[in-house]
Amino acid sequence: MKKTFLFAMTMITVMTLSMCSDNKPTPEKLGWKLAVQCWTFKEYTFAEALGKIKELGVKYVEAYPGQEIGGGYEGTTHFTADAKARQAMKDLLKKNGLTLVNYGVVTPKTKDEWIQLFEFAKEMGIETINSEPKPPEMDLVDSLANAYGINIGIHNHPKPSFYWSPDTLLKYIAGHSDRIGSCSDVGHWVRSGLDPVECLKKLDGHIKSLHFKDLNEKDRKAHDVPWGTGISNVPAMLQVLKDQGYKGVFSVEYEYHWKSSMPEIKESLQNFRKITSELK
Repeated sequence: MKKTFLFAMTMITVMTLSMCSDNKPTPEKLGWKLAVQCWTFKEYTFAEALGKIKELGVKYVEAYPGQEIGGGYEGTTHFTADAKARQAMKDLLKKNGLTLVNYGVVTPKTKDEWIQLFEFAKEMGIETINSEPKPPEMDLVDSLANAYGINIGIHNHPKPSFYWSPDTLLKYIAGHSDRIGSCSDVGHWVRSGLDPVECLKKLDGHIKSLHFKDLNEKDRKAHDVPWGTGISNVPAMLQVLKDQGYKGVFSVEYEYHWKSSMPEIKESLQNFRKITSELK
């Protein structure tokens, strides 16, 4: 009887711990996709960057225009790339088991270029184009986004760039479709003297993608540090995004130690999962 009782209690404890573990948030459960913005590896070719992203264990990619393809292929990742270069990109992505989800930051200069960009994005399976369109271009961009079924994330560079403040973004996307929203670069908000937590709160329901970062100080010249070790309040940012029901891409855009950032990015990804598991 005693052995049976102890066995039953052990099983109850194991089941309880298992249930508690199952209830912990994970990026996957929350609908969060971890990606790497290839700008992180701008000192390398696209082929080399994909190899590094694969090594990180990340499945998604954000490409930027103009990176040399490499890997024995000619051309660049610009949206004007010819069919051969586009196929090279597809082949390299497939070889590494990666999916291209976002593209940017890119802002065409003419209507024809905007159409060309959307055609490129459609062919490459891109979900969100990250850009900084001028206000007079909003109607055109909105119509193309809906016609092609592709989102536009309006990116914020630091002050005094046009969209440095979420208030400006909200002003100019008002009256447009839900296809247009924010590509929230949380690091640039810090560089602009803003609180990234409050910025995310303001943009509730309008965030299409994230360039996620943690910085060492609140200054224009601040640099990236492993997520969760800086002053950007990563736990609070993730809690806000969870509370808002955000589902989408977190792009690692690590702009420091360009040739030796892999250990810091790995630490960022580990911290991201740990912090996520502790969210309420």
